[in-house]
Amino acid sequence: MKFTQFSRTLLITITIFFIAATANSARIKDIANLHGVRTNQLIGYGLVTGLNGTGDDMKKTTFTLQAIYNMMVRNGISIDPKELDGVKIDNIAAVMVTATLPPFSRPGSRIDVLVSSMGDADSLAGGTLLMTPLKGADDNVYAVAQGPLSIGAFSFGGKAAKAQKNHPTVGRISNGAIIENTVPVELGEDGKIVYQLNNADFTTATRMSDSINRIFGKNTAFPNDSGTVIVHIPESNRDNVVSFVSEVESIEILSDSVARVVVNERTGTIVMGKDVKLSTVAVSHGNLSLVVKEYEDVVQPNPLGEGDTVVTRETSLEVVEEEGRLTVLDLPHGVSIGEIASALNAIGATPRDLIAIFQAIKASGSMQGELIIL
Repeated sequence: MKFTQFSRTLLITITIFFIAATANSARIKDIANLHGVRTNQLIGYGLVTGLNGTGDDMKKTTFTLQAIYNMMVRNGISIDPKELDGVKIDNIAAVMVTATLPPFSRPGSRIDVLVSSMGDADSLAGGTLLMTPLKGADDNVYAVAQGPLSIGAFSFGGKAAKAQKNHPTVGRISNGAIIENTVPVELGEDGKIVYQLNNADFTTATRMSDSINRIFGKNTAFPNDSGTVIVHIPESNRDNVVSFVSEVESIEILSDSVARVVVNERTGTIVMGKDVKLSTVAVSHGNLSLVVKEYEDVVQPNPLGEGDTVVTRETSLEVVEEEGRLTVLDLPHGVSIGEIASALNAIGATPRDLIAIFQAIKASGSMQGELIIL
């Protein structure tokens, strides 16, 4: 048994070294996730108290007033709802509390919560969140949050001036929620685990399956489709699934992806993948500049003469069009990104010009890859 474990570890090390030496590889844990091992979002409605007059305006945010009444009733305080009308309570704010429940969490452990104002509160600085149940999508309570807020901002001022730093109506409570319930996760159910690729790709799924089979034996893993790989747990690892998953996720493989060019017209950003290729294409590029200038022409009478000063608005219009240049981009097979950039820079194209050029090249059918416009 010790020899088998040693041989397996040695084989994993040799395989990882060989793949890393031949290509830019990535670990399985970085490109795929275990099916069923996921986080869950939680949400709750609560009250923040102790504010220094920066809470909700009770005349405008009636839901805050209703929440205060409900809180008093739950704590045994009898009060007529009509008596709350017109009461000024600006030290309280209604908030939404959100958190993320991690997988394999246990009751008693703590998680961070984010607190956001719902009403018209000016600031949550110095406030304390009252006990707030956090529910999941199934409407069950999974955690309870409470504690002082950390804002990292301030907002002070009056009618004439105001000083503000950062965002004062959103705060955070580190370890502010205690987990009361968990989401069960069956790891290795039916003797198998399923990996979901972050970016579905048939080539990557096949390479991942082949790498696992080389280490743990033939037919251990097989790609179910472009996005999932099913891995059967060997008999020797059925009693220690965690160790098996640890070995699998440390395997490094060469991930593949579709050749893409991503452009952002708002910022002029262009990102090209390593597999983007261009066929021979001719590009005509010319810049058109339109300059409009307005100025005032002032005519004054002689120092001793009679008359009025005359102001005339003048407008000049100048159109400059650079000479278009027809450039043939003869790109051989396997050209690099740098060569593509050099060829396009040869025609004097700016990033924003390149966006229009790439769109035209894609429309002409000379680009082997996807063009994504953000």
